[in-house]
Amino acid sequence: MIQGLLLVSFFALMASFISSFLGGLSPLIIGIVMGMIYANTFRHKLPQNFDLGIVFSTKTILRGAIIFYGFRLTFQDIFAVGISGILVSTLIVTLTFIIGYFVGTKILKMDRDTTILTTAGSSICGAAAILATEPVVKGEAYKTAIAVSTVVLFGTLSMFLYPFLYKAGFIPLSPEGMGIYIGGTLHEVAHVVGAGSAISQEVANSAVIVKMIRVMLLAPFLIILSFWLSKKATKKEKKKITIPWFAIWFIIVAGFNSLSLLPQSLIHSINTLDTFALTMAMSALGIQTNFKKFKQAGLKPIYLASILFLWLVFGGFYITKISMSI
Repeated sequence: MIQGLLLVSFFALMASFISSFLGGLSPLIIGIVMGMIYANTFRHKLPQNFDLGIVFSTKTILRGAIIFYGFRLTFQDIFAVGISGILVSTLIVTLTFIIGYFVGTKILKMDRDTTILTTAGSSICGAAAILATEPVVKGEAYKTAIAVSTVVLFGTLSMFLYPFLYKAGFIPLSPEGMGIYIGGTLHEVAHVVGAGSAISQEVANSAVIVKMIRVMLLAPFLIILSFWLSKKATKKEKKKITIPWFAIWFIIVAGFNSLSLLPQSLIHSINTLDTFALTMAMSALGIQTNFKKFKQAGLKPIYLASILFLWLVFGGFYITKISMSI
């Protein structure tokens, strides 16, 4: 565990160091790029016991960092997002899953479990949603790995693409609208933070709020999915529902921060440490992105993830634009 954490911390330190010289480029983006390069070059030389620390970074540290991200936000910020953020989140989750399930099972003829896992990751919150959905569908381990790999890959692509298109003038949205667009369509919570931070703090704040609304939709999604699968199953089983408690704690921390009880100097220190923790999580996600998994799975999961990626980019844009006009 400690050795793996030290490795991830080294990547995060290097990413932070490089970021300080590159100005506007987020250390989160640098961290995941460094991790992916390492994963597909020298990762095979890494002792297996390092995996404990790497996995701990992508799960526990990431969730803890998102909880403390609440110190950057207040309820006033949440109210500022308004009905547009809630509407975009709900529509994206619902329509993405319906489209993904239909395309995966009916057009691509994929198995049900891989389709549901991949689509859940694109619909809600990437790897976290996939891992939460796994106990409900009772899928095999390799199917979970395939789904995680696809959403991490396309989520990372989105994290680079969105800031580039926005700064180039191809996305005609206000900073608030861009935040809603990013939060409503990117896969991982960390990807949302990375893309938003690469544009501005205002965009990052809106994006994270909208993303957390999507994350909180995970609980009702799993309940509905569990009920639906039970109706289709020959033997009814009790399904364990995983509630994303880190999303609830994020809101609690934001509520506490809304009271302005802590001095700004302390808040700044917390945010600095939180950025480093997020960089660790992103670096660890990169280290776990192995392109060989795609060869083992064939091309159908990539086709599905690609279609969902295009839907999120274009469909998500029009949903955001319409919601902003309401």
